[in-house]
Amino acid sequence: MPDSDFVLLLQNKYMVSKILIYEDNENLRRGLQDLLSLTDEFVVVKASENCMHADEDVREHNPDVVLMDIDMPGMTGIEAVKKIRQFNKNTAILMLTVFDDNKNVFDAICAGASGYLLKKNVSDKLIPFINEVRDGGAPMSPAVAKMLVSSMQKGIIVQYDFTAREHEILNLLCKGNSYKMIASQTNLAFETIRSYIKKIYEKLQVHSATEAVSKAINERLI
Repeated sequence: MPDSDFVLLLQNKYMVSKILIYEDNENLRRGLQDLLSLTDEFVVVKASENCMHADEDVREHNPDVVLMDIDMPGMTGIEAVKKIRQFNKNTAILMLTVFDDNKNVFDAICAGASGYLLKKNVSDKLIPFINEVRDGGAPMSPAVAKMLVSSMQKGIIVQYDFTAREHEILNLLCKGNSYKMIASQTNLAFETIRSYIKKIYEKLQVHSATEAVSKAINERLI
């Protein structure tokens, strides 16, 4: 491997991700910051008790991941997600919630959230979940994934000339699977999955997993 490629590999491996936090519970907000400070992979660029200015913050800081509480005063996390997605389709947004099977979570995913994390699991799963959404995954429980699939099956399917394999992979992507998980379930190589997903993006005319899932949900493609 050329020296320049090796240096680039190291830079990507140790690249610091910028995090925005929106959580009205002060103790939890500080706890999230403390957990993220335990590793040099992340830097919290702002932590706020409400999401009234979330769209402005995203424009200013261009974060890699947003941690967004669903229920907040003044503006809900779902409303903030909608505002962010009007101009930013790439930043991963991980919702923070108390329950994993309610309509709010479903609505947040449909609005463009990348996945969600139960508050009771923050101490164990915060960093793994951030890494997962940062790598293109969409963590969610089977209950919410079932709601999403059921919703998509009720409408008219728009044809994008998907092959059977592309349709299968899009389905797995919409269920919250990361590229690695899809590779494991389909017995295909990771790079092969990347190639398939690139073709899916081209057919859907999108540029990210979040956009692909959102479009698949809105147009009921699965």
